[in-house]
Amino acid sequence: MKKKKIIIILGIIICGIGIYAIANIVGAEDFLPPPNNSQPLYENVLAAPPLPDRIDFCGETTPLNLYWVKENLDRELINHCYNHSRTLLTLKRSTRFFPVIEKIMKEENVPEDLKYLCVTESNLENVVSPAKAAGFWQFMESTAKNYGLEVNEIVDERYHLEKATHAACRHLKKLKNQFGSWALAAAAYNMGENGLEKRMKEQQLDNYWDMFLNQETSRYLYRCIAYKIIFENFELYNIRLASTDFYKPIEYKEIDIDKTIEDVRKYCTDNKILYRQLKELNPWLRSTKLTVTSNKKYSLKIPL
Repeated sequence: MKKKKIIIILGIIICGIGIYAIANIVGAEDFLPPPNNSQPLYENVLAAPPLPDRIDFCGETTPLNLYWVKENLDRELINHCYNHSRTLLTLKRSTRFFPVIEKIMKEENVPEDLKYLCVTESNLENVVSPAKAAGFWQFMESTAKNYGLEVNEIVDERYHLEKATHAACRHLKKLKNQFGSWALAAAAYNMGENGLEKRMKEQQLDNYWDMFLNQETSRYLYRCIAYKIIFENFELYNIRLASTDFYKPIEYKEIDIDKTIEDVRKYCTDNKILYRQLKELNPWLRSTKLTVTSNKKYSLKIPL
């Protein structure tokens, strides 16, 4: 019985050695399927994104002659160019939301370049930061209320693109008047006006480019400018997007609501509207109920 077991074990070992030898002789490549020559090869080139010789932001010249400015901008261009998924999705969303933002900026008489602050803040998504800033423009609750936005558990207008953009424009104009340049206004938008004012007094400076600030704020304007460069130079940065790749604006009509809606889901069912579409078009609706007080009304976007 012991002899049989030994013979069986030896047989298994010999078979294993034979299979291993054959695999080594044939080679792993012989087991791979032949390449499909009809499919283009994926190409990922590691190269430094080109820097422009001159760049303006909100009509103010970026001092590329300063080595730290040039290198910081180079850093953000590399981040944007090689963070493919985020940059690509932001580019795709831009055709849906930029027309709305640009129109309001023209009405508010602020430089159109400020739209890249919105890109830097949220990548054109309704996100919430760890500090509880919310929406495309990342307003804190207190700042939002200062500019007339309603913020509560039922309605949060930080998520209302049009109203939040008007508020952001007014806030940025105030900061520009306070600090004297759009660069410093952008820094104050990011870190808060009190914090920036304190740093300016400590360092005896009134120039964003020369100041030493916390890492987020010191990178903030460079990120905005890097997005501007990429968005305005598709060919230079080898962005291969067809017109059909971009997200189109969603068609809708607006209706006034002057009475409380007890259940928004039932309202959608009764009016043959998809609840998910209503929520996508009106992300400021934070509850399944819309309470309307006297002498107040809301405008709802209804999908066509």
